[in-house]
Parts: sequence; structure tokens; C-alpha cells
Amino acid sequence: MYRVAMERLLKWKASRRRKPLIIEGARQVGKTWLMKEFGKSAYRDTVYINFEANSRMSDLFASDLDTDRLIMGLELYAGRKIDSDNTLLIFDEVQEVPRALAALKYFHENAPQYHIVCAGSLLGIALHEGTSFPVGKVDFLKLYPLSFTEFLMAMEKERFAELLDMQDFDMIASFRQTYIDALKQYYFVGGMPEAVQSFAENKDFNEVRDIQKRILAAYEQDFSKHAPHEIVPKIRMLWNSIPSQLAKENKKFLYGLVREGARAKEYETAIMWLSDCGLVYKVSRVNQAGMPLKAYEDLKAFKLFMVDVGLLGCMTGLRQRTLLDGNDLFTEFKGALTEQYVCQQLKTIEDLGLYYYTNDRGSCEVDFVVDTGEQIVPVEVKAEVNLRAKSLKTYQERFSPAISVRTSMADFKKEAWLVNLPLYGIEQLAKLAEDGMSE
Repeated sequence: MYRVAMERLLKWKASRRRKPLIIEGARQVGKTWLMKEFGKSAYRDTVYINFEANSRMSDLFASDLDTDRLIMGLELYAGRKIDSDNTLLIFDEVQEVPRALAALKYFHENAPQYHIVCAGSLLGIALHEGTSFPVGKVDFLKLYPLSFTEFLMAMEKERFAELLDMQDFDMIASFRQTYIDALKQYYFVGGMPEAVQSFAENKDFNEVRDIQKRILAAYEQDFSKHAPHEIVPKIRMLWNSIPSQLAKENKKFLYGLVREGARAKEYETAIMWLSDCGLVYKVSRVNQAGMPLKAYEDLKAFKLFMVDVGLLGCMTGLRQRTLLDGNDLFTEFKGALTEQYVCQQLKTIEDLGLYYYTNDRGSCEVDFVVDTGEQIVPVEVKAEVNLRAKSLKTYQERFSPAISVRTSMADFKKEAWLVNLPLYGIEQLAKLAEDGMSE
């Protein structure tokens, strides 16, 4: 299965300023597979160590963190020599031995020749719990579910993915139905690697649903197993409220939908926990369009999206027939799935700040506002081909961005101030914005 992250790993390997690398991401997004595949394809040897329930590793890292001593211990454990130039060291579930995280600092300072990648499904939480963390001594890579482009490639539609990358929108329009069909499948299957692989092999929607249910059950178990006891019920209620939050016309997160009379203070830790696990994306509001957008973030108003569009559909019990036939029952929830999908794709683009905009009166709302580092791009999301974009026009008149994007099922079209970008091409947003600036 092709993952874009592999290119970033190869760049990391070649970099002269390489530091130990930490791969962050929710459970089941493919971190272990990616590390092992990287070892297989880019190194002569791989030493894989899983730290979960591993008393030998706990003992090894418990005393002093001298790197020569640690390498010797790892060699004894692996039963072979570790060649610093040709061996990839993989530390999996590294959050289980916090001192192994602390040791990365010494590897960077005293033994930078070793190639070390680490991951852990609850690493985000470990990093917040006062672990002696090697700030500035490690590189990071965030891994998400498969994007729509990666999904196309998994479905053996590499040429269609290439067309998107080339932005050949005339040719793309000739094959729009192929893209639309694949997009509907992606709405159902989502990007969790196990679900995608099963669908690629068997084209069985029921099997995909079973896998998604299993993944959701594993997440629920993580709540009870790893979260502080007192916030587990809050995490559950909050997690289960996300589909109804997104089904609203205005998708701003409302605590009252979690529980009547609920207050922000009671649920802040639960949101942070889910966010640190990579299970939710928190998209904050801005009420200005200055650079950087982060300076205008309103921390009290935000939308919460899930890690994956397929899991969102599974939680709501959405059937594939409803989705593929465009059944009436689906109409109300279509906006939620579409916005979830767009958020998920934009999240995979490196160095992109993601927010949404409402003015202070609340009369104008733009679904997403993206900070590319060079410019601010407003994005209006439409589930079908309905092309009214009143809020976008109001935003345009007020802030005059270089490019405004409306994404829908309609074909690509560039007008005076507006670009209509098909939903299946949303990953091209940053490149389009760059090209728009250089014209």
C-alpha cells in the first residue's frame, strides 16, 4: 500500500541533520506497518522492539542512559550486531517506557549516527504527562488515515491519482464519474489501512463495516484502559456526541449536546485527551484573516471532527446503499460527511494551519480558512453541485484574499476571484494557492 509518508521517511534518512524520529498518529493508522516497510525497503537490517509489557526494555532503560551501554543491550536483545549505517532501529509503543523517550536526547547528542524511528498509539498523551521529553532533540512526523489520493492508489487507480497531481482538470472532467464513484466509496470505507486493504481485496462493504466496528471498540477500550479514571465517562459522552454535533447546520461544538447543562470546564480535559490521541481534530474559529491565523484563534469556539470519515459513517450506522444511491435519508447528514472528508484531507497537507471563520455577528460563516504560511485561503464546502456561496462572497469583499475556493461535486472552474475545486481534488489546494500567487 503506497503511503506519501514514505517519501518523508526517505528524506529523513538522507538528511545530514537527522534526529531520532517520532511518528505520531491515532491507533490503527498504520504506524507500525510504515516503520517496518521503511526498514525493509531502505535498510539492510531492521531491529524492531515493541516496548509494550517488555520488562527487559524497562530494565535496560531504568539505569543510566549511556548510549554505548544501551546499544550493547539492544544488540544482546536482538541477537545481532547493530550497524549504525545500515540498521534501522524501531521503538514501537515507546510511551510504555518513558525513559526510552528521554534516551532519544542522548542518542541525538552522543550517537547521532544511529537511525532511530519511534511510534506509539498513545504517544501524544505521554508527551503531555510531564515525561522528561527531549525537546528540540527529535524530528516529528504525523501519520493520518489514507488520504483520498492514497485510497485511489490502493484501488489500483494510480493514473487517476497522477492526473490529480498534475492538475489536468480538463482530462479529469472527462473521467469525473470514476472520481465521484471512488469518492462515494471513500466516504464509506474511509482511510483506516485495514478497512482500505480489505475493500481493495474483496470489495465487500459489510466486511469493511465489521473492521470499522472493531476499530471503534478498540478505541472505547483505550478510554477505560489509558485515560484517568474520573474522565472516562466524559470522554465517552463527548466522543459519542460528535456525529450529532456535525449533523447540525452550524457545526460549532456545543457542550449542551454532550449533556444538558454541561460546561466547558468539565469537558476540557476530555477534549484534550481525545485530541492528543489523534482521535479528534479540533478546528478553532478565527474572526480575522491576518497572518498568521493562529494569532486570531478564538479558543472558546471550535468544531470537532473525527479521525476518519469511514468511522464517522460507521458510528451513525450509515448504509452503503444510502450513500451510493444518494437516498433521501442521507441528505441531512451529507453535509457532515463532506465537511469531515475535507477536514481530513486538509489535515494531511504538511504545514497547513486549519481554522474556520465567522464574523462577530455570526451572519457570515466560512467552513474552513487555511493558512499556507504564504497566504490565507477561505474554503466553502458544498456536498453537491449547489454553487451558492454567499458567505464566501461576503468574506471576499471584506478581506480580498488572492484566491477563494469553493469545493463541490462540480467540475474545476476558475473565475475572477473564485476557484471551484472538485471535492476529489481538494488535496491540490496548497499547490493551487501557490500557483495562483505566482501568476
